[in-house]
Amino acid sequence: MAKEGAQRAEETEQMIEKEGGKEGGEGSAAGSLRAGDAKEMRAVVLSAFGGLNKLRVSKKAMPEPQEGELKIRVKACGLNFIDLMVRQGNIDNPPKTPLVPGFECSGIVEALGDSVKGFEIGDRVMAFVNYSAWAEVVCTPVEFVYKIPDDMSFSEAAAFPMNFVTAYMMLFEVANLREGMSVLVHSAGGGVGQAVAQLCSTVPNVTVFGTASSFKHEAIKDSVTHLFDRNADYVQEVKRISTDGVDIVLDCLCGENTGKGLSLLKPLGTYILYGSSNMVTGETKSFFSFAKSWWQVEKVNPIKLYEENKVIAGFSLLNLLFKQSRGSLVKGVMDKLLNLYTNKKIKPVVDSLWALEEVKEAMQRIHDRGNIGKLILDVEKAPTPLVS
Repeated sequence: MAKEGAQRAEETEQMIEKEGGKEGGEGSAAGSLRAGDAKEMRAVVLSAFGGLNKLRVSKKAMPEPQEGELKIRVKACGLNFIDLMVRQGNIDNPPKTPLVPGFECSGIVEALGDSVKGFEIGDRVMAFVNYSAWAEVVCTPVEFVYKIPDDMSFSEAAAFPMNFVTAYMMLFEVANLREGMSVLVHSAGGGVGQAVAQLCSTVPNVTVFGTASSFKHEAIKDSVTHLFDRNADYVQEVKRISTDGVDIVLDCLCGENTGKGLSLLKPLGTYILYGSSNMVTGETKSFFSFAKSWWQVEKVNPIKLYEENKVIAGFSLLNLLFKQSRGSLVKGVMDKLLNLYTNKKIKPVVDSLWALEEVKEAMQRIHDRGNIGKLILDVEKAPTPLVS
């Protein structure tokens, strides 16, 4: 580990030096690049699919808003597990590289494209972006942009859209969560897991079963009703407490957990797959891990679903937004979520802040399943060289 830490420290220092950080007035990469061409910006660039070494901070031409778009001066960006899968090329129909990753950000409106209404220059906003979020400036259609409440920080705003919209839509739009129901959520310490726990607390008498790495238990034990080690036999643990099982299973793991989740469903229960993190077992894409996870997936028999009165569903927020044109539906959900935030019912959990130049280290923390809540890229943060 010390050797790996020293290697990452050297890479970080080399990146800072290459991007001109040692020429800035205070030694930061941000200062030197902003002193350059005003039409250029810093951005995280994925040069090719693969490991962490495929990421680096580079100068890119600054985008300008097209009709119906907003130009946002980015303050913070969210990191999600899907970003690891994008980096590996471990998704359906991956885009061509090089590309700027990232799907959500927060910042300040800097310019308005033609026909944009409802926003003004200077507005504090958060937004979904179809890639290219990890940069100093982004442009995105107005339908994917939302104003930030006055008491919400930029880091909280960058942690809000993906996690809370995903959690809300699975619980209330797909599974119809109601009073007295029970929910099993995997990765309870992650961004979506914590959002699920908070949203469940807004409904009376909802029991939340969660799985997470044991070292996270102390930090998140108050957010769920029953907490199990992710490597334990959680099926038997759940059935010991609730012999009939649960009403809702939220699965971001896939593989063998699909069959386990279906086995735990009560009649009229709903199983929702919204991720496949079991397919990511290392820094680069592994055909063996993919094949193993896929082979372990329960082969669903519709007749069995019919006989057992069970529902199986899938949810992808990014596909809903960018491929299936449901931005207006998501806008309605966001309005409800912001109302819950304003009434102090929910609050994003931010694990840690990282400079753009520290994106490799931030991604490694997700690989290690070390985060509790959301990791944030803080665009204005100066990188801190690591030590061995």
